[in-house]
Amino acid sequence: MKLRPPTGRRLTNLMVSIWAGASALLVILVLFWILYVVLARGLGALDLAFFTQLPTPPGIGGGGLANAIAGTLALTALATLIAVPMGLMAGIYLAEFSEDSKTGDFSRFSANVLMGMPSIIVGIFAYTLVVVPLGHFSGYAGALALAILMLPVITRTTEDMLRLVPNTLRESALALGAPRWKVTLGIVFRAAKSGLITGILLAVARVSGETAPLLFTALNSPYWFSSLGEPTPNLTVTIFNYAMSPYPDWQQKAWGASLLITAGVLIMTILARFFLREKKFG
Repeated sequence: MKLRPPTGRRLTNLMVSIWAGASALLVILVLFWILYVVLARGLGALDLAFFTQLPTPPGIGGGGLANAIAGTLALTALATLIAVPMGLMAGIYLAEFSEDSKTGDFSRFSANVLMGMPSIIVGIFAYTLVVVPLGHFSGYAGALALAILMLPVITRTTEDMLRLVPNTLRESALALGAPRWKVTLGIVFRAAKSGLITGILLAVARVSGETAPLLFTALNSPYWFSSLGEPTPNLTVTIFNYAMSPYPDWQQKAWGASLLITAGVLIMTILARFFLREKKFG
Protein backbone atom coordinates (compact mmCIF):
# COMPACT_ATOMS: atom_id res chain seq x y z
CA MET A 1 0.00 0.00 0.00
CA LYS A 2 1.39 3.38 -1.05
CA LEU A 3 1.88 5.76 1.83
CA ARG A 4 0.48 9.26 1.35
CA PRO A 5 2.22 12.22 2.92
CA PRO A 6 0.50 13.86 5.85
CA THR A 7 -2.15 16.45 5.11
CA GLY A 8 -0.01 19.31 6.47
CA ARG A 9 2.90 18.28 4.32
CA ARG A 10 0.72 18.14 1.19
CA LEU A 11 -0.67 21.56 1.97
CA THR A 12 2.84 22.99 2.42
CA ASN A 13 3.96 21.47 -0.91
CA LEU A 14 0.89 22.93 -2.62
CA MET A 15 1.48 26.41 -1.17
CA VAL A 16 5.16 26.39 -2.16
CA SER A 17 4.27 25.24 -5.69
CA ILE A 18 1.64 27.96 -6.07
CA TRP A 19 4.02 30.60 -4.72
CA ALA A 20 6.83 29.51 -7.05
CA GLY A 21 4.52 29.39 -10.06
CA ALA A 22 3.04 32.81 -9.28
CA SER A 23 6.53 34.30 -8.90
CA ALA A 24 7.63 32.87 -12.25
CA LEU A 25 4.44 34.20 -13.86
CA LEU A 26 5.09 37.63 -12.34
CA VAL A 27 8.60 37.73 -13.84
CA ILE A 28 7.20 36.86 -17.29
CA LEU A 29 4.40 39.41 -16.88
CA VAL A 30 6.81 42.22 -15.95
CA LEU A 31 9.07 41.42 -18.91
CA PHE A 32 6.25 41.41 -21.45
CA TRP A 33 4.72 44.52 -19.87
CA ILE A 34 7.99 46.39 -20.32
CA LEU A 35 8.34 45.14 -23.89
CA TYR A 36 4.76 46.14 -24.68
CA VAL A 37 5.10 49.68 -23.28
CA VAL A 38 8.46 50.31 -24.98
CA LEU A 39 7.22 48.87 -28.27
CA ALA A 40 3.91 50.75 -28.22
CA ARG A 41 5.49 54.12 -27.41
CA GLY A 42 8.74 53.80 -29.31
CA LEU A 43 7.79 52.12 -32.58
CA GLY A 44 6.32 55.33 -33.99
CA ALA A 45 9.66 57.12 -33.65
CA LEU A 46 11.60 54.60 -35.73
CA ASP A 47 11.76 55.84 -39.30
CA LEU A 48 14.52 56.50 -41.80
CA ALA A 49 15.23 59.95 -40.38
CA PHE A 50 15.72 58.47 -36.89
CA PHE A 51 18.69 56.44 -38.17
CA THR A 52 20.16 58.93 -40.65
CA GLN A 53 19.68 62.50 -39.36
CA LEU A 54 21.05 64.58 -36.51
CA PRO A 55 18.89 65.84 -33.61
CA THR A 56 16.93 69.01 -34.19
CA PRO A 57 16.98 72.05 -31.86
CA PRO A 58 14.47 72.11 -28.99
CA GLY A 59 10.89 72.61 -30.08
CA ILE A 60 11.52 71.74 -33.74
CA GLY A 61 10.17 68.44 -34.99
CA GLY A 62 11.90 65.93 -37.21
CA GLY A 63 15.51 64.88 -37.15
CA GLY A 64 16.94 61.72 -35.70
CA LEU A 65 19.58 60.21 -33.46
CA ALA A 66 22.11 58.97 -36.00
CA ASN A 67 25.03 60.49 -34.08
CA ALA A 68 23.94 58.90 -30.80
CA ILE A 69 23.55 55.48 -32.45
CA ALA A 70 27.03 55.72 -33.99
CA GLY A 71 28.50 56.97 -30.72
CA THR A 72 26.96 54.12 -28.73
CA LEU A 73 28.33 51.56 -31.17
CA ALA A 74 31.79 53.15 -31.05
CA LEU A 75 31.87 53.30 -27.23
CA THR A 76 30.66 49.72 -26.87
CA ALA A 77 33.10 48.44 -29.50
CA LEU A 78 36.09 50.13 -27.85
CA ALA A 79 35.03 48.92 -24.40
CA THR A 80 34.74 45.39 -25.78
CA LEU A 81 38.21 45.60 -27.33
CA ILE A 82 39.62 46.65 -23.95
CA ALA A 83 37.69 44.25 -21.72
CA VAL A 84 37.62 41.02 -23.73
CA PRO A 85 41.38 40.26 -23.91
CA MET A 86 41.93 41.23 -20.27
CA GLY A 87 38.85 39.34 -19.07
CA LEU A 88 39.76 36.20 -21.01
CA MET A 89 43.34 36.22 -19.75
CA ALA A 90 42.20 36.81 -16.16
CA GLY A 91 39.71 33.96 -16.47
CA ILE A 92 42.40 31.66 -17.87
CA TYR A 93 44.65 32.48 -14.93
CA LEU A 94 41.91 31.80 -12.38
CA ALA A 95 40.86 28.51 -14.02
CA GLU A 96 44.20 27.08 -15.11
CA PHE A 97 47.05 28.57 -13.09
CA SER A 98 45.72 29.67 -9.69
CA GLU A 99 45.19 26.40 -7.84
CA ASP A 100 45.60 26.97 -4.09
CA SER A 101 46.88 30.48 -4.81
CA LYS A 102 46.16 33.43 -2.55
CA THR A 103 46.58 35.72 -5.53
CA GLY A 104 43.91 33.76 -7.39
CA ASP A 105 41.55 33.85 -4.42
CA PHE A 106 42.00 37.61 -4.07
CA SER A 107 41.53 38.13 -7.83
CA ARG A 108 38.34 36.08 -7.73
CA PHE A 109 37.09 38.07 -4.74
CA SER A 110 37.93 41.34 -6.51
CA ALA A 111 36.00 40.27 -9.62
CA ASN A 112 32.98 39.40 -7.48
CA VAL A 113 33.12 42.81 -5.78
CA LEU A 114 33.42 44.59 -9.14
CA MET A 115 30.36 42.72 -10.44
CA GLY A 116 28.29 44.28 -7.66
CA MET A 117 29.88 47.72 -7.88
CA PRO A 118 27.35 50.48 -8.69
CA SER A 119 28.00 51.83 -12.16
CA ILE A 120 27.97 55.42 -10.96
CA ILE A 121 31.01 54.67 -8.76
CA VAL A 122 32.82 53.32 -11.81
CA GLY A 123 31.86 56.48 -13.68
CA ILE A 124 33.30 58.71 -10.94
CA PHE A 125 36.49 56.62 -10.97
CA ALA A 126 36.88 57.03 -14.75
CA TYR A 127 36.09 60.73 -14.40
CA THR A 128 38.89 61.15 -11.86
CA LEU A 129 41.32 59.00 -13.82
CA VAL A 130 40.78 60.40 -17.32
CA VAL A 131 38.48 63.43 -17.49
CA VAL A 132 40.08 65.49 -14.72
CA PRO A 133 43.70 65.14 -15.97
CA LEU A 134 42.68 65.84 -19.59
CA GLY A 135 40.38 68.69 -18.64
CA HIS A 136 37.46 67.63 -20.85
CA PHE A 137 34.95 64.84 -21.38
CA SER A 138 35.76 62.19 -23.96
CA GLY A 139 34.58 58.94 -25.44
CA TYR A 140 37.79 57.26 -24.29
CA ALA A 141 36.82 57.87 -20.67
CA GLY A 142 33.35 56.48 -21.36
CA ALA A 143 34.77 53.37 -23.04
CA LEU A 144 37.10 52.84 -20.08
CA ALA A 145 34.18 53.01 -17.64
CA LEU A 146 32.17 50.51 -19.69
CA ALA A 147 35.20 48.21 -20.00
CA ILE A 148 35.60 48.16 -16.21
CA LEU A 149 31.96 47.08 -15.89
CA MET A 150 32.44 44.35 -18.51
CA LEU A 151 35.70 43.00 -17.11
CA PRO A 152 34.42 41.03 -14.08
CA VAL A 153 31.56 39.49 -16.06
CA ILE A 154 33.92 38.16 -18.72
CA THR A 155 36.48 37.05 -16.13
CA ARG A 156 34.07 35.02 -14.01
CA THR A 157 32.28 33.54 -17.04
CA THR A 158 35.59 32.51 -18.59
CA GLU A 159 36.71 30.84 -15.37
CA ASP A 160 33.41 28.96 -14.99
CA MET A 161 33.37 27.79 -18.62
CA LEU A 162 36.98 26.60 -18.55
CA ARG A 163 36.39 24.67 -15.33
CA LEU A 164 33.58 22.77 -17.05
CA VAL A 165 36.05 21.29 -19.55
CA PRO A 166 36.96 17.73 -18.41
CA ASN A 167 40.45 17.34 -16.97
CA THR A 168 40.95 14.28 -19.15
CA LEU A 169 41.41 16.57 -22.17
CA ARG A 170 44.18 18.46 -20.39
CA GLU A 171 45.86 15.31 -19.12
CA SER A 172 45.78 13.64 -22.54
CA ALA A 173 47.37 16.61 -24.26
CA LEU A 174 50.00 17.04 -21.53
CA ALA A 175 50.82 13.33 -21.74
CA LEU A 176 51.56 13.76 -25.44
CA GLY A 177 54.12 16.44 -24.58
CA ALA A 178 52.15 19.59 -25.40
CA PRO A 179 53.14 22.66 -23.36
CA ARG A 180 50.64 23.96 -20.82
CA TRP A 181 49.94 27.20 -22.70
CA LYS A 182 49.21 25.33 -25.91
CA VAL A 183 46.88 22.94 -24.11
CA THR A 184 44.98 25.88 -22.62
CA LEU A 185 44.68 27.96 -25.79
CA GLY A 186 44.48 25.19 -28.36
CA ILE A 187 42.32 22.59 -26.63
CA VAL A 188 40.61 23.88 -23.50
CA PHE A 189 39.79 27.25 -25.05
CA ARG A 190 38.28 25.66 -28.15
CA ALA A 191 36.22 23.24 -26.07
CA ALA A 192 34.73 26.15 -24.11
CA LYS A 193 34.30 28.45 -27.11
CA SER A 194 30.50 28.65 -27.00
CA GLY A 195 30.47 29.48 -23.29
CA LEU A 196 33.12 32.16 -23.74
CA ILE A 197 31.14 33.82 -26.52
CA THR A 198 28.09 33.72 -24.27
CA GLY A 199 29.98 35.52 -21.51
CA ILE A 200 31.13 38.24 -23.90
CA LEU A 201 27.60 38.77 -25.22
CA LEU A 202 26.20 39.01 -21.70
CA ALA A 203 28.89 41.53 -20.77
CA VAL A 204 28.04 43.68 -23.80
CA ALA A 205 24.35 43.48 -22.91
CA ARG A 206 25.26 44.47 -19.34
CA VAL A 207 26.80 47.80 -20.38
CA SER A 208 24.71 48.69 -23.43
CA GLY A 209 22.08 50.43 -21.32
CA GLU A 210 24.36 52.15 -18.79
CA THR A 211 23.79 55.86 -18.30
CA ALA A 212 25.48 56.85 -15.04
CA PRO A 213 29.11 56.17 -16.06
CA LEU A 214 28.67 58.02 -19.35
CA LEU A 215 27.26 61.10 -17.62
CA PHE A 216 30.65 61.52 -15.91
CA THR A 217 32.82 60.57 -18.87
CA ALA A 218 31.54 60.74 -22.46
CA LEU A 219 28.71 63.16 -21.57
CA ASN A 220 26.78 63.81 -24.81
CA SER A 221 26.72 65.94 -27.96
CA PRO A 222 24.07 66.91 -30.54
CA TYR A 223 26.66 66.81 -33.34
CA TRP A 224 28.68 64.22 -35.20
CA PHE A 225 31.91 63.29 -33.46
CA SER A 226 35.20 63.21 -35.33
CA SER A 227 37.04 61.21 -32.67
CA LEU A 228 36.49 59.69 -29.24
CA GLY A 229 38.75 62.33 -27.75
CA GLU A 230 35.78 64.70 -27.43
CA PRO A 231 32.31 64.52 -25.84
CA THR A 232 30.63 61.62 -27.59
CA PRO A 233 26.90 61.30 -28.31
CA ASN A 234 25.26 58.14 -27.02
CA LEU A 235 21.75 56.76 -26.71
CA THR A 236 21.53 56.33 -22.95
CA VAL A 237 22.38 59.92 -22.01
CA THR A 238 20.18 61.11 -24.88
CA ILE A 239 17.28 59.13 -23.39
CA PHE A 240 17.99 60.71 -20.00
CA ASN A 241 17.94 64.22 -21.46
CA TYR A 242 15.05 63.78 -23.87
CA ALA A 243 12.75 61.96 -21.44
CA MET A 244 12.88 64.88 -18.99
CA SER A 245 12.34 67.55 -21.65
CA PRO A 246 8.97 69.29 -22.12
CA TYR A 247 8.99 68.66 -25.89
CA PRO A 248 6.75 65.81 -27.14
CA ASP A 249 9.00 65.14 -30.13
CA TRP A 250 12.04 64.65 -27.91
CA GLN A 251 10.04 62.40 -25.59
CA GLN A 252 8.97 60.31 -28.58
CA LYS A 253 12.60 59.97 -29.67
CA ALA A 254 13.54 58.90 -26.13
CA TRP A 255 11.05 56.04 -26.41
CA GLY A 256 12.45 55.16 -29.84
CA ALA A 257 15.98 55.04 -28.44
CA SER A 258 14.72 52.91 -25.54
CA LEU A 259 13.18 50.48 -28.00
CA LEU A 260 16.44 50.31 -29.94
CA ILE A 261 18.47 49.47 -26.83
CA THR A 262 15.86 46.97 -25.63
CA ALA A 263 15.92 45.20 -28.99
CA GLY A 264 19.72 45.08 -28.91
CA VAL A 265 19.81 43.60 -25.41
CA LEU A 266 17.10 41.09 -26.32
CA ILE A 267 18.97 39.98 -29.44
CA MET A 268 22.24 39.52 -27.52
CA THR A 269 20.44 37.55 -24.81
CA ILE A 270 18.87 35.26 -27.41
CA LEU A 271 22.27 34.78 -29.05
CA ALA A 272 23.77 33.92 -25.65
CA ARG A 273 21.05 31.31 -25.10
CA PHE A 274 21.75 29.91 -28.56
CA PHE A 275 25.46 29.47 -27.86
CA LEU A 276 24.72 27.88 -24.49
CA ARG A 277 22.32 25.48 -26.18
CA GLU A 278 24.96 24.69 -28.79
CA LYS A 279 27.45 23.99 -26.01
CA LYS A 280 25.01 21.70 -24.25
CA PHE A 281 23.70 19.72 -27.17
CA GLY A 282 26.40 20.20 -29.81
